[in-house]
Order: sequence, then structure tokens, then C-alpha cells
Amino acid sequence: MTSPWTVLALLAAAILAAVLWHRNLGYRELANRVAKETCLQGEAQLLDGTVAFARFTIGRDVHRRWALRRTYVFDYTHDGNDRRQGFVVLRGSHLEAVGLAPELAH
Repeated sequence: MTSPWTVLALLAAAILAAVLWHRNLGYRELANRVAKETCLQGEAQLLDGTVAFARFTIGRDVHRRWALRRTYVFDYTHDGNDRRQGFVVLRGSHLEAVGLAPELAH
């Protein structure tokens, strides 16, 4: 028979995992909005319609509290032929950086 403490610990771990998963979806949505706005301002087309999670690190936010620094990448094009990669960096829930690859001289 399983101990009630084991069941309680498993339930708490499952709830924590669900909460973290839900929060990460919110951060990804924020990164998607930033990528779409950046492409619009840069007269580019966002390809695939979404960002992809690239990596995370731990650091301090603007208030000196510990926060995750999430980096997302996305593909875009200016002319329909050239596929380039941009990025969005969130520190906690704040936008830290966003960028498009520089244009190459022809």
C-alpha cells in the first residue's frame, strides 16, 4: 500500500509541473507577440507563425530578484526567398532584447 505522504508528494509535484507549464505558455505567447510586432516594424514576414524555445539561464531581473532568462528564436523573410533567424529574450516577464539578423550586402 502506498503511503499517504507519497501520494501527497506526487500530487504536489504534478500541480507544480502544471503551474510551471501554464506560466511558460504565457511567456511563449508574449515572445510570439514581440516577434510579430518586430517583423511588422522591420517589414518582414514571420515564418511558421511562432517562436521556438532555444534556451534558458538563471539571473537577476531589473529588481535584483532571481528570474529565468528565456531565449526564443523565430524565422522570418524580407523577400520570400531568404530565410533568416531572429530572437526574443525575456528576463522574467520583461522583454530584455529582440532582434533580426542584419541584412547582407549584395
